[in-house]
This record gives sequence, structure tokens and C-alpha cells, in this order.
Amino acid sequence: MLFRCNILAFVGGGPDPLHPINKVMIWDDHQSRCIGELSFRSEVKGVRLRRDQIVVVLGHRIFVYNFVDLKVLHQIETIPNPKGICEVSHSGTMVLACPGLQKGQVRVEHYALKRTKFIMAHDSRIACLALTQDGRLLATASSKGTLVRVFNTLDGSLLQEVRRGADRAEIYSLAFSHTAQWLAVSSDKGTVHVFNLKVDSGLLGHDRLHSTSESNPASPKALSSLSIFKGSSLCAIAYCVLPKYFSSEWSVAQFRLPEGLQHAVAFGHQKNTIVILGLDGSFYRCQFDSAMGGEMTQLEYYNFLKPEETF
Repeated sequence: MLFRCNILAFVGGGPDPLHPINKVMIWDDHQSRCIGELSFRSEVKGVRLRRDQIVVVLGHRIFVYNFVDLKVLHQIETIPNPKGICEVSHSGTMVLACPGLQKGQVRVEHYALKRTKFIMAHDSRIACLALTQDGRLLATASSKGTLVRVFNTLDGSLLQEVRRGADRAEIYSLAFSHTAQWLAVSSDKGTVHVFNLKVDSGLLGHDRLHSTSESNPASPKALSSLSIFKGSSLCAIAYCVLPKYFSSEWSVAQFRLPEGLQHAVAFGHQKNTIVILGLDGSFYRCQFDSAMGGEMTQLEYYNFLKPEETF
């Protein structure tokens, strides 16, 4: 969907698709008709829309089109990309992030600067990406699903690393808040996590972070729950064996969902609110306490496929 306007892009799917799986249909919902289509030799894995460009993701390649005349502007080769992983900025000049040609690598295209940046984000394959609206920050998760990393897209520097958990998980969705103060993560473990980002947006160009000893201390909730053992012999042994685990930054707030079901997450218009949409048609709107953290409060629930199931 192109923001809140009447233009949609969709691809055929399911056991009996109305349209081919190798075509992108551009639909005007005001006129209730298709106003354009893009055809490919292989299955379309993903589509991203901006007001000026259309991005189509195939299994090994990404095409960038001019929205006005549907002319190809750019082609990008990628590592096998069955999930159609690709994100674009939505304000200002276009920034595109997608898997590179190596496992764990992210390719970032700054079209206004005519600059390409490759970031070795993880050792394992890339499972999920997110960009801030202006494209200056990139969040990545790998197939392990334990750590999420935040990078400066201009120089590729690692700005922050947060921990979702200790066991493997499939990350379904990453989302920055509008101000890039918060990052939300959903996974197959059935928990949506919200992390506090300590990136100073005013100093992004200088690649600086607030240190935890300065004006933006980490919330106690964001520290490992195992810090209660601090000072004990068990803690001393653990810090030697698992230093990164114990020093990890943990989520400030959480919300529990049915485990295994795929959910997408985004930030709402109201302050400190999260919107969650599940493949089963479920819709949640929740609020988190930015100071105290902990479990989020459910404000609203609705199921679009089962209207009788309402909050």
C-alpha cells in the first residue's frame, strides 16, 4: 500500500491465484481497476512502494522502477532471497537496503549520493531488515534471531547491539519508531520486544552514541535479568564464560502473543504505542511504559477474519 492513498501493489498467490505469481499489479482502488503491471520470468518475492519508485524483489535480483513511466532505473544482484527481504526509506531521497552477495552481508544503496555501502552485519544469513524513515539507520537480524544490530547506513558503523533472547528464533518483523528512539521486534517465540535505542539523532553524522554514563542511561529493565547474581562466584564464572550474554542490552518492554504465529509490528501514532497484525487476522494495539518498562498494556484487539472476536 502506498501510504494512505488509493494506490496498491499486489501479486497473485494461493492455490488458485487470480493473477500470476510473476506479475506485480498496480491497482487504483478509487477507480477499482489495474493501472499498470510489471512482468517477470520468475516468482515475485516482495514489493516496496515509494511515491517516486517501485521496488520489486525476485529470488536473486531486485529491480527499481520509476513510478511515473515504469522504466527500470536499477538492477541489483543478491544472494538467494526467498523471503523477498528488502527495505526502502519513505522520506527524503531514496535509500534501499537488501541482502548482498555474501551470507550475512547487507547492501545499502544511497541513490542521491550515488553510493553503495556493503555491511557485514552477521555471520549467519540475513533474516530481517528495517530502515528509519529517512534511511539513516539500519536494523538487522540473522537466521539465529538472538541479536539485533543497528548500523549507520552512511559509513556502515555498528551503533548498537541488543539481545532478543538466548535461544534461536525466526525474526518476523523489525520496526523503528518515528523518532528512532525505540525498536520493536517480533519473532516466532510469541513475544514482541521493544528496545531503547541510544543513538543521538543529532550526532548521527559523527557516528556517536550516548554512553550509558551520560545523559541517557540504560534502563534497569534493559539489563540482563541475571544481574541479580552480581558479586557472587556464580556470576564471576558466568561473566568469564558468557561475557557478551551477561552484558547484553535487553528489551525494555514486552507483549505476549500466540507462539509460532507470524506477526508484523509497527509503532502507532499515539505516544509509546505498538500495533501488531497477525496472519490469522488478529490486530492488537498496545502501550508500553517508557520509564518502568515491563509488560505492555493491551488497549485494543480485533480480528479482521473473525469479526465477532473483539476486545
